[in-house]
This record gives sequence, C-alpha cells and structure tokens, in this order.
Amino acid sequence: MIRLIAVCLIISLISGKTFSQQNPPVKIVPEFSLTKPEIELYKLINAYRKEKGLPTVKLSTSLCYVARTHARDQEANFKQGTSCNMHSWSQNTTWSSCCYTPDHKQGKCMWDKPRELTNYTGDGFEISFWSTYQDPDPVKQAKDILDGWKGSQGHNDVITNRNTWKNVEWKAIGIGIYGEYADVWFGEVDDSAGTPKSGE
Repeated sequence: MIRLIAVCLIISLISGKTFSQQNPPVKIVPEFSLTKPEIELYKLINAYRKEKGLPTVKLSTSLCYVARTHARDQEANFKQGTSCNMHSWSQNTTWSSCCYTPDHKQGKCMWDKPRELTNYTGDGFEISFWSTYQDPDPVKQAKDILDGWKGSQGHNDVITNRNTWKNVEWKAIGIGIYGEYADVWFGEVDDSAGTPKSGE
C-alpha cells in the first residue's frame, strides 16, 4: 500500500510538472506603437552594427513592451544618486522589484523581466540611458542616446557583441524611450509576438 501511494505521488508530481510546462499562463501585451525617437534609435543601432560587420537585430514586440514599461517606471520612481542603479525596478504588483547594484547580485531581476511581463521565453539584457535634455528632433535625440552608449565601453560591448558578448547572437531587440529615460533590451531568442507597429 505504501509503495502504491509513493508511485501515485511520483506520477502526480511528474504529470503536474509536465502540464505546467506545456501550458504557461498567457500574458496579454497591450497594443502599442513605437514613437519616432524609438524608431530612429532602432535604425541607428542597426546602422552602427552594420558598420561593425554585424547583422540587423529584429525588432521585438515583447522586448519593446518591457523597455517602454521600464522607462515609465524609471521616470516615475527612479532616484538618481542612490546605490541602486538604473536596472532597478520599483515596487509594483505586476513585476518583482529589486535594487540593482554594481555587483550584479540582482541580475536575475533583469534577466527574468521579459518572462514576467510577456510571453518571451528568453532572458533579457538591458542598457539604460538618462538625460535631462530631450532634443525635439527625434533623429538628434536618438543620436544623443546612442552616442552616450558608444562612449561607455560596457554599453558599447553589448550593442556590438564585443568582449563578454562576442559569442552571443542577438535575435531580438526592444526599444523604449519615456521622459528622461531610454532603455534597449536584447534577447537571444526570437519573439513569437512579432514586431510592434510604428508611427505613434
């Protein structure tokens, strides 16, 4: 009898795990369009990659949503000059919060965000930008942001797959600009949600 109970318990655990893996909860990403500065930044990043002999990275609806969501969160809640850097997320019922510190101990908080907020199955890797000045010309605004990242080796390495990122192939990219913040998210997995609309 004990053996039978044990066998049933094992079968139920295996069945439960298999079921949950095959039927993950579907997250609905609201329909949205990219703004002109976001479109220009996407174009400039891929033009810059092309200069380096790198392929175009496909625009991702899921990663764009994560990028826009984080830029809005930063604009509303992030405080400059604290021990928490711009990869931090505020307290919210929609996502897990974290204080992201330079030692990367909260790295999982970033990597998991696409899975928390969307149906994207891969990890997410973010570069973030802050400026109190936004040029009214979307092309110039996008250029200012990219120039800021070009001047930072760590950010530039992510964009151009150098050093730590040299063996990584980016298959998806998300762009989000809101207020004083701009975020770009990279992923190694194709996005089944496709590409977002443009022209907001």
